[in-house]
Amino acid sequence: MEYLYTIIVMMALYVILASSFDFVIGHGGLISIAHPIFYALGAYASALLAKDLHWPIVLAIPAGAVVAMVASVLVALPALRVSGDYLLIASIGFQLGVIEAIKNLDWTGGAGGLSNIPGVSITQGHGPYVIAVVLIAIATVALLRFVAHSPYGRAISALRDDEPAFIALGRNAMHMKIGIFALGSAIAGLAGGLYAHYFRFLSADQFGIMQSAALLTMVVVGGMRSIWGPVLGAIVLEALPQALTFLNLPPSILGPLQGILFTGLVLIFMFFRPQGLIVAGDVWTGRRNAKEAAHVRRA
Repeated sequence: MEYLYTIIVMMALYVILASSFDFVIGHGGLISIAHPIFYALGAYASALLAKDLHWPIVLAIPAGAVVAMVASVLVALPALRVSGDYLLIASIGFQLGVIEAIKNLDWTGGAGGLSNIPGVSITQGHGPYVIAVVLIAIATVALLRFVAHSPYGRAISALRDDEPAFIALGRNAMHMKIGIFALGSAIAGLAGGLYAHYFRFLSADQFGIMQSAALLTMVVVGGMRSIWGPVLGAIVLEALPQALTFLNLPPSILGPLQGILFTGLVLIFMFFRPQGLIVAGDVWTGRRNAKEAAHVRRA
C-alpha cells in the first residue's frame, strides 16, 4: 500500500509541477527551465521551518511557496528588464547556483541531504495526506484553468502573441510577466513543501537538469497551453519510469535510459506532433463559438 501511495503522490505532485510550468512557458511564453529550483526552494524552506523553528506543517508549506515566489521575482525582475531571452540565462544560472549552495551549506544538510523532516509518520497512516495532495493537485488545475479563461488569461495570451501591440494598448507587460512567473513558481514551491513532508528527505540532486527535462517532456508530450495536456503528460510520464523499474536493470543503465526516454519523446513530439496529445483550445472564443467555427470550416 505504501508503494501505491508513493506513486499517487508523485503523480499528483507532477501534475502540479507540469501544470504550473506550462502556465509559465506555455500560456505566458516565458522561456525558463529553472522550475525545479523553485520546487526545491519551497521544499527546503518548508522543511527547515518545520524542523528547526518547529512551525506547524500546515503553515510551513504555504511559507515555502511564498519563499519560492519571492525568489522568482528577484530572478525575473532584472532579467525581464533587459530582454525576455535573458530570463533563460538567468534561470539556468540561478538553478545551478542554488544547487551548489545547497550542497555546500551545513544547515541544508550539504551534499548528504536533509533528513528527519517532520511529516506524517507511518503509524499515523499516509492515507489522509495522500488525499490532501490529490485534492491540492485538482485545485491547482482548476485555478490555472480559471485564470487561463478569465479576462486576465486573455490578456496573457495577447501579451504572448503580440507584445508590441499589448504595450501599445497601454498595458504594463513587465508587471504581467513577473506576475505569471511568480504564480507559477509559487505553485512549484507549494509542491516542494508537499514533497518534503511526505518523503522527509531532500537532496540537491533531486532538483537538477534532469528534473527540468522531465517537466519539459510532460508539457510537450501532453500538449502545451492545454489545461489537461500537462495533466495527462505528468501521469503518463510518471508511470513510464515506474514500468521501467520492473525490467530489473542496474542503476547505471536505468538512470541514463530514463534521460534518453525523456529527451527522445520531446524530439519525437516536436517533429511529428508539436501540438502534443491534447491540442490547446482558443481562449478567445467560447465553446459555442468554437463549434460554430468548426461548422463554417466544414461548409
